[in-house]
Amino acid sequence: MGRYSLEEFRKQSVQKDRGEGVFEMETDRLLEVHLNGMIWTKKGSMVAYLGNITFTREGVLEHGLGKFLKKMFTAEGMQLTKAEGKGVLYLADYGKKVTILQLEDDAICFNGNDVLAFEPTLTWDIKMLKSIAGMLSGGIFNVRVEGTGMVAFTSHYDPVTLPVTENRPVFTDPNATIAWSGNLVPELKTDISFKTFFGRGSGESFQMKFQGDGFVVIQPYEESYQAPAQ
Repeated sequence: MGRYSLEEFRKQSVQKDRGEGVFEMETDRLLEVHLNGMIWTKKGSMVAYLGNITFTREGVLEHGLGKFLKKMFTAEGMQLTKAEGKGVLYLADYGKKVTILQLEDDAICFNGNDVLAFEPTLTWDIKMLKSIAGMLSGGIFNVRVEGTGMVAFTSHYDPVTLPVTENRPVFTDPNATIAWSGNLVPELKTDISFKTFFGRGSGESFQMKFQGDGFVVIQPYEESYQAPAQ
């Protein structure tokens, strides 16, 4: 149904409080945060809020010198804003689908560009792939999030989780890879030949190889990332 009276539209689209906790799905593309304190959000993701909430861009040395240098070196896409106060906050990222994870002393790695928000009870750090050639493909330096708390991430369309075992490794396109279990350490597989430099390669010159006991999350979309301005 695409046609409504004004009252029908208001009733159909009105905000609904489901009582699910700090992080709640308002729609599959809009995260509702019941804030009473502080959370970290992706820079520029706020679309609306109610109540008394302030927003502060993360300081240059907010997370220590080590993380600052890593962000400068990797151009990692996780640019953060601190939301503080009490109220209801709505977050979105270009209409991408939102998924909420409740970590219980767990660890998971993300492409930093896909992290939408996380609770301050979680710790994070930037990790680099084994191959320095990883910098050439863009957007594949990862952020490891661990501890107990909620983290929300985004994807183009529905994410798909692939199991990984020692005997059955999984190879993915870096720009379609969203996350993977914290115990896995991906390797960058390159397929660069003479043809690649003349535009006659396969178009799949960089792949991520996952092997071990865990999982990897992909999306049915190859996203191009731009390094944030430093």
